[in-house]
Amino acid sequence: KQWYQRRVAITAGGADASNIKLKDESYLKGTMSGDLSGFNEEASTEEEEESDEEMSNGASNGTTNGAAKTGGMFSFLKNINFSTQQTVSSESLVPVLDKLKEHLTSKNVASEISVQLCDSLESSLVGKSYSTFTGLTSTARQALSDALTKILSPKRRVNVLRDVMEAKSKGRPYIITFCGVNGVGKSTNLAKVCFWLLDNGYRVLVVGGDTFRAGAVEQLRTHVVRLANLYTEDQVQLYERGYGKDPAGLTFEAIKYAKERRYDVVLVDTAGRMQDNEPLMRALSKLVALNNPDLTLFVGEALVGNEAVDQLVKFNQSLIDNSQTAVAGTKSVIDGILLTKFDCIDDKVGAAISMTYITGQPIVFVGTGQQYPDLKSLNVKSIVSALLR
Repeated sequence: KQWYQRRVAITAGGADASNIKLKDESYLKGTMSGDLSGFNEEASTEEEEESDEEMSNGASNGTTNGAAKTGGMFSFLKNINFSTQQTVSSESLVPVLDKLKEHLTSKNVASEISVQLCDSLESSLVGKSYSTFTGLTSTARQALSDALTKILSPKRRVNVLRDVMEAKSKGRPYIITFCGVNGVGKSTNLAKVCFWLLDNGYRVLVVGGDTFRAGAVEQLRTHVVRLANLYTEDQVQLYERGYGKDPAGLTFEAIKYAKERRYDVVLVDTAGRMQDNEPLMRALSKLVALNNPDLTLFVGEALVGNEAVDQLVKFNQSLIDNSQTAVAGTKSVIDGILLTKFDCIDDKVGAAISMTYITGQPIVFVGTGQQYPDLKSLNVKSIVSALLR
């Protein structure tokens, strides 16, 4: 790999970036053009096909109830008697639903959602007759899949590329603000989103809105220098004014700068803060209310499970409570979710379901690694497949 040194004037206002060692990453270009692919799409399709094949094999081999051929969460359905085509009763499902709740809880699904899923399964099975385990399993899988898909289908959908185009047609930049607690990967995943937008031909201004954490601006500058090396300095730039500045005012100046220089997208980094830190939450509310971003993304870590749900709920409520006092007559909320380290949670995907269910907001992105292309959309089929394993 070729390594070389280069000085790049990236920072708005003319300040040179420090010498940053760069390597040839040109092989990454063109890997993310178009809409993002769904996380684990191929694996979920293969699992679905394997499950269907297992059930059909169980039936063709004359297995009485097929339970020996079908594992996963549906194996506990074998406790129901199918030998005489009895009608399934609510009483016979009680131990089954208790097992299902345990299974869902082990995958970080919130209690309220577990109850809803169990109710959905019960209403689909009670009063019906099944002569084979395969028939029952097929109905149960479809019922839970439909219920989960409904939960994971948010009240509103976000199509960033389409929305950027619409904003551009109106002669203004599309603005995304990234917020969340400390250490969840806001800056890194902001850089991934920036790379995706650059790969789709858009000009991006990155705003160093974290004026509190030492090294935050330098971290962003390193990403912007790397991205400018991949594309051009005209396509991506960092707007920063150092530390100690008011983030709301800084962002306001940056948006004005972006309009003057015809940038297509503005990506605003913010300082990490705990959801119960009232002064910092008021400052975030002021930034959002004053600058009215098109998309306010909550960045949460998938590894912490339902703790991320609590963080999201409190962030959202704090924005609502404080925004009207920050700027009179305005109201701000979280518009979408970016879940980081999604590749590390295996099948414990319950937090993703809980976040969408409780807020009604979509999971717009999931981070799946350390490289720029490691950004995906949420694939509902893969979430359903992981829960039904």
